[in-house]
Amino acid sequence: MKGFSATSVIGVADALIHWQIFFVLRTAVGFDQAASNFAAFCVAAAFSFYVNALYTFERETSVFVYLMFIGLMGAVSFGVGLIADARDLPGLATVASFSLLNLVLGYCFFRFVLFRKNAA
Repeated sequence: MKGFSATSVIGVADALIHWQIFFVLRTAVGFDQAASNFAAFCVAAAFSFYVNALYTFERETSVFVYLMFIGLMGAVSFGVGLIADARDLPGLATVASFSLLNLVLGYCFFRFVLFRKNAA
């Protein structure tokens, strides 16, 4: 349970970073939701990857696996933004739905793929 609680706290910090960047890019810069969500995800993901690697799982991982995570979740973030743009949903719905997906899928990816324990 230590891994889930620590990852959840980091996930909340990740979400705060994501939301701030999303709304700055969306309102101040004028990006669409897909681009704003993707860019915000990339910045927040770099933070959560680094902090999880140092404090939660205390393991090193490969750059390839990290890039796989960024690619998969980046596609999800862009897809959520595309759906929101197509349906003219408010930005709050975009970041809230993606944050929930990111918390659940991100934890599973970190725990079972990125930082899994090697079989003896």
